[in-house]
Amino acid sequence: MWAVNMAAARQFHTREGHLRVPRKHVEHLAGAAEGTAGLAGHQAGAGEPVVVKLGTWLDNVRKRADKLTGQRRAGLDRLGMRW
Repeated sequence: MWAVNMAAARQFHTREGHLRVPRKHVEHLAGAAEGTAGLAGHQAGAGEPVVVKLGTWLDNVRKRADKLTGQRRAGLDRLGMRW
């Protein structure tokens, strides 16, 4: 699931230029069949967009920041994560 959520964060960042995501924001991951369908197959069928509650996920990640691996934290830092 981390990969799916990170893909949604990257998509949002690419489109908006920041990672200041409102808490209630839902991101529809385009191209779910390429790279994320195996991880999120329970959320969508092949070719259907994957719905990610990105704002909620980022808020939860902030609350658990001290438990993240360095690699995961660095990935979010590259996107401009507000801790």
